[in-house]
Amino acid sequence: MSATSDEVVPTGTGPVLVLLHGGGPGVDAASNWAAVRSRLSAGFRCLAPDLLGFGTQITGQGTAGLRGPGGWARARARQILALLDRHHLERVHLVGNSAAGGAAALALMATAPERIGRAVVMGGAGTGPLPRAVPFYDEPTKESMRATLARLVADEGVHGELLDDLAGLRLEQALRSGAESAFRSMFADGPPNVDPAGIGTPVLVLHGERDRVSPVEVSERLAATLPRGRLEVVAGAGHWIHVDRPAEFCRLAGEFLSA
Repeated sequence: MSATSDEVVPTGTGPVLVLLHGGGPGVDAASNWAAVRSRLSAGFRCLAPDLLGFGTQITGQGTAGLRGPGGWARARARQILALLDRHHLERVHLVGNSAAGGAAALALMATAPERIGRAVVMGGAGTGPLPRAVPFYDEPTKESMRATLARLVADEGVHGELLDDLAGLRLEQALRSGAESAFRSMFADGPPNVDPAGIGTPVLVLHGERDRVSPVEVSERLAATLPRGRLEVVAGAGHWIHVDRPAEFCRLAGEFLSA
């Protein structure tokens, strides 16, 4: 189980890297980054908090009244700034996964660019269209959770045991009090997302070639809009690049963040 945000401490050696998890139902930081955190910790001091609306922060401070992806992204940016202040961290790098962590990373770079050195965002960073239906909650079963998770990898046959384990963990967390209402509000009408054109931070935009959640074109547009953006399409990877191609993910992220 993830620690509360007050108990999150950096692990590893080197510059501080804040890992911002994705936005699937029942997600938490510990399970999201399990495939790569030990590798990343060889070169970075990693912080991996549960973001507002998930894990230990389902009903965390600052969630009341939030609506829409833009509103949640800005609230999560404020959450991370408060975490940096508690740890007396003036400047950090970011990795932001998909529509929760990626969007929060963009909002954080727009809000406090002086606090961010470099950033990696994945899977479109929430800049694509909203899904036609809210995932999982219309049929909240272990089977539907596993099917939801299976879309995140390129080949579910390769990750069958992982998907089985995660389906149970995420089902339990997705059914906690307040989780469904928070999740649904993330897809409601609300304030727009930040404009990437105003972000001057160097950003590596990663996208899986076989992503079944968000098409590569979303990241192509994002990288073209960011003044200092660069796109890398990872061959053979799905939406979960760090699970499908952990070594390549860590190499690409590590080289870019250390440049």
